[in-house]
Formats: sequence, C-alpha cells, structure tokens
Amino acid sequence: MLFKNRHVISMKDFSREEIDYILDIAEELEPVARGEERSRLLDGKIISLLFFEPSTRTRLSFEVAIRRLGGQVLSLGSVEASSVMKGENLADTIRVISKYADLIVLRHPLDGSARMATEFAAVPVINGGDGSVHHPTQTFLDLYTIRRESHLEGLKIAMAGDLKYGRTVHSLCYALSLYGAEMTFVSPPELRMPREIVRELRKKNIRVKESECLEEIIGDIEVLYMTRVQRERFPDPQEYEKVKNKLKITGDLLKSADPELKILHPLPRVNEISPDVDDTPHARYFEQAFYGVPIRMALLALTIGVIE
Repeated sequence: MLFKNRHVISMKDFSREEIDYILDIAEELEPVARGEERSRLLDGKIISLLFFEPSTRTRLSFEVAIRRLGGQVLSLGSVEASSVMKGENLADTIRVISKYADLIVLRHPLDGSARMATEFAAVPVINGGDGSVHHPTQTFLDLYTIRRESHLEGLKIAMAGDLKYGRTVHSLCYALSLYGAEMTFVSPPELRMPREIVRELRKKNIRVKESECLEEIIGDIEVLYMTRVQRERFPDPQEYEKVKNKLKITGDLLKSADPELKILHPLPRVNEISPDVDDTPHARYFEQAFYGVPIRMALLALTIGVIE
C-alpha cells in the first residue's frame, strides 16, 4: 500500500484494508508512544501544526507523536499573532508553510478547508478537523480504541449526544459501516443524526436504530460513544440551552449495562458523563485520548514515507 505523500482528509478516502494496515502500524508504535522504546523515524523532519480553532488533545497528541518519533514541531501559535490577522488567506498560508515543513496538520473552522488546502500544498496535509464535517485522525483513534478495548467486526455500538453537529460521529459511522457494525443513534430530536447519513448506512444494509433515551438501549450494546452538546456549533444560543442537559451517563444507568460495555468520548466532556463513571471498568475515554498518540504517529510516518 502506498501512503507516501498522501493527504489524510476524509475517512471516505480509505478502504477497510488501508484502515486495518494503519491500525496495525499504530499498534507496532504503541511502545514508543508510551515511552517504553525510542524511535528516530522522523529525525530531520519538520511538521507544521496550523490550528485555526481551539484544540487540546488533537494538538498535544500530534506534538507528542512528532517528538516521540524524533521530529520537530513548527507551530502557528495563536491566530492573533499570525499574518491571518493582516488578512492573509488560507491558500497563501498553505503555500508559504509548504516551503518550511515536510507535512502540514491543519485544523480549521470552515467545512471543506482541509480539502481546499491540498490544492495549494506542496507537502502532505493531514486534516486535524474542519468545521462540522471531517475529523479523520479522531476516527482512526476511535477505531484503534475499539479494536484494543473491544472488537470491530459486527460491533453493537450506540452513539449519543450531539449527532447533528458532531463531526466525530459522522466520520465514525462511515468507518464502522466497513466492519458491519449495528448502530443505534441516541439524541434529542433537535440533534438527530443527519438524514443523509442514515440513508447512506441503510443503503449499505447497516442495521440502524434511533432513540431518545439511553435507558432503552444501554443493555443491548457493546460500546457507547458519548459526545458533548457543542455550544460553539449552535447558531442559536437558545437552541443550545434547550438540549444541553437531555442525555447523561450515570453510575445508576450503568447498573443495567452489559458488564463488558466500554464507554468512549472524544472529549472534552461537560456534564454528559457523571464523575462517578470514571472509576468504573466501563470508562475508556482517558485511554482513548492516549491512543491518539500511536495512531497519529502511524499517520505521520506513513504519509511522510519513513514507513511503507
């Protein structure tokens, strides 16, 4: 499989075989991610992090991945301190940074910005999240977490919370459809999964159910993927206030769950997972955050071409 100089923009650009290969490479690199082994795979390479939107886990896990592999980070820093504030457009920023770095990781609030950036980049571009559409490296780490903590083939999974604006669940739906997952979508009516995604899944003969209540489905699933209601995605603050507290995972709720249930969350959480869940054997969201390091190591090494 050829990954060198390949952009990572959308999960739809990858076949199941390619996804499996990337997950395999991440597993090989996990001891390096944990600091148990050393690697110089990215020695002499410079990776630029262009983040035009707030981020903690995505940005920091990319930094850790780069440094653990011996590379160097070139960061945009705050947008306010960059030429963006002088009116520089994204295309020119990408053209310039391509002269400085061997690869660009881009996070941007506008839908389609990462795909557009590939038209002007002279180096590979990895999408660190663009608008409400794609966040492929999050999806790769979600798949890796599910594979490490449960199983992928024929998984019974529920996705709950903000399914309308949540780019993580949109990408995850497509990826899990490649593994024949059974999916249940749990949300208030105002935050339902977009109809085009549901139709696409059903065309692929994926079993899809919808619910407004976690209690109805908690005993029938193997993974619960919880998301926060994203205040920043709502055009109307009153709409946010109406739905922000409608779904919550508590210790009492989990008494009806399968003992092997795993709970994931892309983080940050607000109040949709009670703190009393953190110490249960179901909670896997903090380990999930760590898995972002080996998966991003794998994507960096493959797209730069130091691993084939």
